[in-house]
Amino acid sequence: MKYLIIGAGGTGGSIAGFLAKAGFDVTLIARGAHLGAIQDKGLRLETTSMGTFCVFPTACSMEEYHDSPDVIFICVKGYSLAQTIPFIRHIAHQNTVVIPVLNIYGTGSVVQKELPHLLVCDGCIYIVAHIEEAGTIRQMSDIFRVVFGVRDAKEYRAILETVAHDLTTSHIRAIVSSNIQKDALQKFSFVSPMAACGAYLDINAGGMQHEGSARELFKKLIAEVDTLAKAMGIDFGMDIVNKNLTILDALAPTASTSMQRDLMLKKESEIDGLIFEVVRLAHTYNVELPWYTKIAQAFGCNISKKL
Repeated sequence: MKYLIIGAGGTGGSIAGFLAKAGFDVTLIARGAHLGAIQDKGLRLETTSMGTFCVFPTACSMEEYHDSPDVIFICVKGYSLAQTIPFIRHIAHQNTVVIPVLNIYGTGSVVQKELPHLLVCDGCIYIVAHIEEAGTIRQMSDIFRVVFGVRDAKEYRAILETVAHDLTTSHIRAIVSSNIQKDALQKFSFVSPMAACGAYLDINAGGMQHEGSARELFKKLIAEVDTLAKAMGIDFGMDIVNKNLTILDALAPTASTSMQRDLMLKKESEIDGLIFEVVRLAHTYNVELPWYTKIAQAFGCNISKKL
């Protein structure tokens, strides 16, 4: 089975690297100096679970790819998603399965509307990784879990279990979800508050890992996502605040979200999907989220204009 990974950052690079190490047929779409380094010297992964290793997956740009994959993982930032659509439309065959694993909630539905002839799942990933330098991915935690599934049970295909088996064989924990909208929003209930709190207060995970105002803000933001989830008809079925505090406390104190790092570097970021979109959803479902609204406005979101 042929895998195509679009995006070679911490998420895509890790998936491609682990699949390649296990011997699977995987091609990685990358660009710039990162692509050049992978083509010249291979993809180096510095991991906490499997040590440091180097693999040599096929790596190329979108323009250089001329195959037709069976499974596509979309691992780009939210602001780059639109660029992947015409490419996927061109190279996919009728049975290709598309699995977006972005930070932004609801990505699968967005892509499905653009690619109605394909099966587009929803998915999410738990990983702490980034590009250390061109050609090198560094993971900062043993956490590496991919959750994916169909939004409508009638769309289920057996190939999803094959994908999960291949990921598991590659030492990636894989779960085919029977309620992917809940599971994806649960992941979002961690990454969005961490990004919002970290960017608003200009702190890393360590600043939220001890009692104080920062930790309280993180908890309030999680509670607001829980409020939104209930308005959307989604019940996490657990104390989601305590669950996410456990995840937070397991991170390295230096950990931060890519959105926060991009903002610090004054680069394009996922702030629209991770913060502003929450406020838009709150308006759609008629719920009050005062802290998300305050933070969105602090970062220049004109709420009345956006809505």
